[in-house]
Amino acid sequence: MIELASILVLSVLAQWLAWKIKIPAILPLIIIGLAVGPLSTYFTPYGDKLLDGDNIFSGDFLFSFVSISVGVILFEGGLTLKLSEIRYRVGTVRNLLIFGPIITLVGGGLAAHYLLDLNYRLAFLFGALIIVSGPTVVMPILRNVRPNERVNTVLKWEGILIDPLGALIAVLVYEFIQSGGGHGQEFTLDILKEFFLTVASGVFVGAVAAFFLRYVLQKNRVPEFLRNVFTLGLVIFAFTFSELIQPEAGLMAATFMGIILANIKVNDFKKILSFKEDISLILISVLFILLSSRIDVEHIQKLGWESISLFLIVILVIRPLGVFISTINKKFNWREKVFMSWVGPKGIVAAAVASLFSLQLMNESEGSMSEQAELILPLTFLVIVGTVVLQGATAKPLAKALKVEREEPKGFLIAGANEVARFIGDIIRECNIPVVMVDISAVNIKEARRQGFEVFEGNIVGDRIFDELDLTTIGKLMALTPNTEINTLACKWFEGEFGEDNVYRLASKNELELKDLKLGKYILFEGKVDYLTIAQYIRQQSKPTIDDCSGEEDYENIIKKHKGRVVPLFRLDDDEDPFTILREPPSFQKGDKLVFLPYNDPQHSNRYVGEDDNFSQS
Repeated sequence: MIELASILVLSVLAQWLAWKIKIPAILPLIIIGLAVGPLSTYFTPYGDKLLDGDNIFSGDFLFSFVSISVGVILFEGGLTLKLSEIRYRVGTVRNLLIFGPIITLVGGGLAAHYLLDLNYRLAFLFGALIIVSGPTVVMPILRNVRPNERVNTVLKWEGILIDPLGALIAVLVYEFIQSGGGHGQEFTLDILKEFFLTVASGVFVGAVAAFFLRYVLQKNRVPEFLRNVFTLGLVIFAFTFSELIQPEAGLMAATFMGIILANIKVNDFKKILSFKEDISLILISVLFILLSSRIDVEHIQKLGWESISLFLIVILVIRPLGVFISTINKKFNWREKVFMSWVGPKGIVAAAVASLFSLQLMNESEGSMSEQAELILPLTFLVIVGTVVLQGATAKPLAKALKVEREEPKGFLIAGANEVARFIGDIIRECNIPVVMVDISAVNIKEARRQGFEVFEGNIVGDRIFDELDLTTIGKLMALTPNTEINTLACKWFEGEFGEDNVYRLASKNELELKDLKLGKYILFEGKVDYLTIAQYIRQQSKPTIDDCSGEEDYENIIKKHKGRVVPLFRLDDDEDPFTILREPPSFQKGDKLVFLPYNDPQHSNRYVGEDDNFSQS
């Protein structure tokens, strides 16, 4: 019980540490697992491990737990795959899923055989194990680097889909080893038959489970408080049932189930996605510590310089070869190909499958075969740790040097889809700048969509906002709801994502009335209007006024011309970023234009709406 509790506590500590120092969580998880596992034998009185995964889960139970956990993790990864993202990249992803595994299997196998003198069958098993990548390691790197849309989409899809495919190939290679090497055409046909039956079984069961889940949720057959747990149970059932139909089809079923659910309309999908992310976080953390603690010191000591050479060949020769062949005649420049060649970290599936096969081979083999099988697990962990450390640390500077980072996004995220948001959004849209609105009001959403705006239905300060919104082209926030608390929270929420100078909000009632009150950060429109005031002015003027404003003198003349009854909104210029929010004091140069809102009545109502309407975005 103490060991199991320790794993849970250490996994939370590792995740917190990874967040604190901004590195992929897999690194502290493996380091902690090695520290309390094999490395602890140097410090304990009798040379025992402080924590050993084999003492917590014995025999087949350990690998059953690992397999189901990996299935849930891949299901959560599948939930993030939108088919609309890959519409123009499907050929590249397809090639990476075909040529990549073949090149890695053959290249990794030959390198392991000639460098480490491994038996051919074990060498090719190692080649099969390093095919996989995985969302647990790829996604944190992509979030940190923020490469351009083409590179980001391809690496994300490859990282998720390659896991079940790589695991399946590893299983087929393992069966080949167990058969003694097979013989002739009949064995080859059996292998191909197994492959296609496994894929077909997984796809079929995953599809049936996904549409069944959609049906029961649409028809409200499951109460709300049970929906997340019911979904988790159905994922595990689909995984297990597909394994009974065809061994090793479970990972394919779980992944495909997630992909289908991500691309069909499902009630409470956002809650399900959030719940699965929490479950996956726990499982990933536990698995890495659990599996790394199983490695023995003597196995690590057997790794020499030849192992380092093998690792370098994997990342510097095999991976680039697979990427460059897969992207022939595709619209990727050499810089993007080099970056994709560098980012190919290995994750939890490689660790899980390597743990399973190495133990079984050591128990079932004899002589040199058993001794060599001991190298499979530490070799795989060497590749996992090496790729995560090296690629995770260098991906961002490499992306900058190769100029494959995402261009500075100019689009606006607008909190609210109300009349003020639609008025402001229309001005921005006229400058060919992307606009995405966020609201929870069905009326506002319907009207905004009728006017052609892209609208996200949800809470602007919800936990899932960053994962569910595509922020590829978005770099600024304007909070235009009638609720000052929501506006302020939205600015704080997105300050870390966009930067302090790129988040703005409307002034509040108190900030308008109390002249001595210092305006807070982010204030829009020189703090002259709150939501109700600008809404009233918009009803007077259906369109903003645009006038030449090449300097401070022109600006003052515009103010005088309208007797001070002007709300300055934006500045237009001829630069690459033609649309600028005015800061106080405003600055202008030759050729600029001022977008402003004149109003007729200088007096406006003292009635303010929305100040106490919590969470209202209407």
